[in-house]
Amino acid sequence: MILDDLLIFLVSIHPELPRLIGGALIVAVIGVCYKLLSRSISQAVKRLEVDEHTQNSFRLILRVVTLVIASTLLLSIFELPTEWFLGGSALIGAVIGFGSSQTINNIAAGFYVILTQPFKVKDYVRIGDIEGQVEEISINYTKLYTPSFNLLLLPNTQVMNNKVLNCTHEGFIKYTFSLIFPHMVEITNEELAKECIEPSIEEFFVNQKGKQLRKPEYYFESSVPFGRSFKIRIFVPKGEAKTLYVLQPELAEKIMNRWDLKRLKR
Repeated sequence: MILDDLLIFLVSIHPELPRLIGGALIVAVIGVCYKLLSRSISQAVKRLEVDEHTQNSFRLILRVVTLVIASTLLLSIFELPTEWFLGGSALIGAVIGFGSSQTINNIAAGFYVILTQPFKVKDYVRIGDIEGQVEEISINYTKLYTPSFNLLLLPNTQVMNNKVLNCTHEGFIKYTFSLIFPHMVEITNEELAKECIEPSIEEFFVNQKGKQLRKPEYYFESSVPFGRSFKIRIFVPKGEAKTLYVLQPELAEKIMNRWDLKRLKR
């Protein structure tokens, strides 16, 4: 009864006043709900240690959903033609369906990457035949800092459809590469390691000790048709891919220079 009297009073002032007040209340309620959900997302991603780029993606989705709900409710209150909203939605859907199917796949794959977390920002990874340091994870792309000192935007569908090797553990990058020594020189694996690999690693570690956490390691991998293969593992602090790209060729060059001198002597 009191509510009916209030509505009559508001209508007597201005016919559209009840709708304006109702719209304002809806906007206020949706705003409060948005703030609460945004705060909940911030707490959840902090607890899960999700990176900042992923947080921004979740907030963007929340904004879009909030805008759609608010628009629908306001259209209903002010009795605007719903065909406007439905027609616009249909047009947008058609554009997305015919022109942006790859984008939709990337978004779905982006959610998969964000939720499963096969890697985090600043991890060094190999995804299929591509490797690099993860600089950003968004809904559409994963951004990698590659050995060519460039940024590569890798579609998340490619991340999801390839094997992912995370080379970052215990606070540093464990990067392994192979060196092949021809069979043309008569030398045992032990002699090769003692005379070429170990002295090069020792000299390298002394010269670059401030840029590494551990001394590089090596081990015999296999005998291949034209030589023997050794694996060399170098350790660089997490997030220092640029340092890795400089140190790895330097160590490889030191080892191969010693090998060339040994080969010429033999």
